[in-house]
Amino acid sequence: MRFPGRRKSKHYFPVNESGRIPFDYDFDRKDSTYIVGIDQLLVDIEIHVEDAFLVAIDVPKGESVVCATDKMDKLYQELRLEGKIKGEFAGGSIGNTLHNYSTLTDNQCFVLGAITKNISVGDDAFKYIRTTNGHVDFSHLMPVEGPMGRAFCFVTPDGERTFVISKGIMNDLDELFISEELVGSACALLVSTYLLRDKTTPIFKATLKAVRAAKEFNVPVILSLGTSFIVKEQKEFLLEFIRDYVTVLAGNENECECLTDESDVLLAGEKLLDLCDMALITVGDRGLYLCGLVDEAQARKTEDQIHSKSISEYNLYEYSRTMKRSDCQNPIKIYTHINPFMGGPKVIMNTNGAGDAALAALLHDMAANNYHRQCVPKSPKHASKFLTYSSIHQISKYCNRVSFEVLKQNSPRLSRCLPEREECLEESYWAN
Repeated sequence: MRFPGRRKSKHYFPVNESGRIPFDYDFDRKDSTYIVGIDQLLVDIEIHVEDAFLVAIDVPKGESVVCATDKMDKLYQELRLEGKIKGEFAGGSIGNTLHNYSTLTDNQCFVLGAITKNISVGDDAFKYIRTTNGHVDFSHLMPVEGPMGRAFCFVTPDGERTFVISKGIMNDLDELFISEELVGSACALLVSTYLLRDKTTPIFKATLKAVRAAKEFNVPVILSLGTSFIVKEQKEFLLEFIRDYVTVLAGNENECECLTDESDVLLAGEKLLDLCDMALITVGDRGLYLCGLVDEAQARKTEDQIHSKSISEYNLYEYSRTMKRSDCQNPIKIYTHINPFMGGPKVIMNTNGAGDAALAALLHDMAANNYHRQCVPKSPKHASKFLTYSSIHQISKYCNRVSFEVLKQNSPRLSRCLPEREECLEESYWAN
């Protein structure tokens, strides 16, 4: 973890003590410790406007909609002349998550998508590559003639963000550019509902090929719900898709309510666990929930205060590590909730990307579990086939801490300069 705080450690001597696990593995080897994500490659364009502006261009506030490229090109020129454009950066929900994952782990990941074939200094494709972490591998991208996709991010005075998408070539990823070998050797495959919005697009078919390969090779599939508008629009299809392919589901409370018809977050999480094996639900200024499954024999009771809400004693087994339903003899549902880290930033600069940052932290823990299992397969940590390295209680702290870093800055992407040491006043936060 990049935010470890101060931890107590024990050193056991002598090294030939009976029962000691031998660390005779080369820890510099990477093997299959990487994740793969499919994305509609986009450049985010941040623009500060009044509410009246959104009304004038007929865009619902807080949603994500698609507009014609020529219309958005014209609007872009007008806004640039008026000096309202505040910045242009690499974007996309999956792209943000992959960037944040690589920033946290200093480890490789692969992005699959379509990018402009002929890249020039200063164009959108150049901006995308330049502002993405160097550990994100672009070698499997599909080169296509045409402009990159653009996401116009309109920020109103209340901090709400509204997205208008100019598609460009973002949906042109052909299934021929999906390497089943690459997906089959990954720790996880990361996709979003944005990829599944239009069944006529090449990227939809490419995504289906990838998730089928992941299922064949038993690679966890992580689905980001994207936006409540798409969940409402594609609800029946998404329910079937999640049952068939998804291991981990990530979304905010509104998106999860649209999917489950349940306004209570805990009860929504309970329903999601009937569809998949784990769920990450962000709830804004109330923090986040992690919901999962564990075999009853592997369940660990919390040592913290037990809480009851719509589910009695819902956090009773929050010290447990999650497992897939298929790896449990008697699966039970486990939950944990955490409030915003340190009460949240004094000033919230940006709410866009906080959920993607939390998901990156969860992916880090899942990848760490995969790596450790390769390094020390006989470790007691792998006596059963767990999905995560840490308990959901500990993962929630990590997700929460990473989200905090995004909330206090303008960009949805973590900077490369992350704090390596926490202040003393945070020590109790990290205590188990």
